[in-house]
Amino acid sequence: MAIAVEIDCPGVTLEQYDEALANGGFLFGGVLPPDGIFHWVAETEDGIRVVNVWASRATFDDFAAKAADAFRRLGVDLTSIKVEFFEVHNILFGTRRTL
Repeated sequence: MAIAVEIDCPGVTLEQYDEALANGGFLFGGVLPPDGIFHWVAETEDGIRVVNVWASRATFDDFAAKAADAFRRLGVDLTSIKVEFFEVHNILFGTRRTL
């Protein structure tokens, strides 16, 4: 079953996110690893919010461990991050794939 993951990251900046993304080998607007379905990030009042959809919790957990390492290498404190998981009922896709 596909899962959606909402991650609130107080104190984390978009610049830190971009650097962690680049250090992890991902391109801005690029593709996710296999089983990654969807990903977006936005700035919030106190940090950033990341939302993902993955084919399974196990594949997300593998990706999240690598992402956490990339943030730790930047000195980002991950102790205040809040993660929520949801079972996905349906996903709709538009024809547009870039912003």
